[in-house]
Amino acid sequence: MPEINENNRHLFDKYTLEEKMRLYEAAAELFSENKRQLFDRLVLNRTRHICVVLEDIFQSHNASAVLRSCDCFGVQDVHVVENRNHYAPNSDVSMGSDKWVDYYKHPNILQTYDELHARGYRVIATLPHENDTMITDLDISQPIALVFGTELTGLTQEAIDHADGYVKVPMYGFTESFNISVCAALSLFCLTERMRAAGNIHWQLSDEEQATLKLYWAMQVIHDGRRVMEHLMEVRRKN
Repeated sequence: MPEINENNRHLFDKYTLEEKMRLYEAAAELFSENKRQLFDRLVLNRTRHICVVLEDIFQSHNASAVLRSCDCFGVQDVHVVENRNHYAPNSDVSMGSDKWVDYYKHPNILQTYDELHARGYRVIATLPHENDTMITDLDISQPIALVFGTELTGLTQEAIDHADGYVKVPMYGFTESFNISVCAALSLFCLTERMRAAGNIHWQLSDEEQATLKLYWAMQVIHDGRRVMEHLMEVRRKN
């Protein structure tokens, strides 16, 4: 989805679950049954148990590739920290994934960590250090925010010092690090597979979150979706 900010993050907050479901039924009349079935199927595999943080990525194609991987693995939330570098999705790389994944922009890493901690996340920095936890051994029993650093220098010291833990992807070659988008894809594949296989992790979105997400998705496939959705909301209020 487009960047989640103050202009759109609370669009459906005042609606009950039942009201959201009725609003979605009205919106679904405006796009194909195939798309509706796709939304119903994919929303069941969306998760916020794992999210991604990108610190000051300066090559938009790398950040966009991470968004694409998040969409493919069902990870709904990406947090982009813009210390110096502004991020805008590269559509040639993201392949439309920015329409389906929520991404949030933050001015600095500490504010990002504070918000994630308030939401119950354990912040895990990805590092190639010798003694860090292997990705296959990372405890994922509680929500995890996986942090990736900029292409050349990696994470800032501030991001490292304030993280709750550290993880690495095993490497057996001469090269000392993966490309950030490759590292993110490998990490997300490993963690989401483990998450789905675990029987004691409640990783799926709540009914309320699923209903809200489908409303946002509907806005992406309806022409002038925001205006149309606001019109439907106004009709509902009058009725």
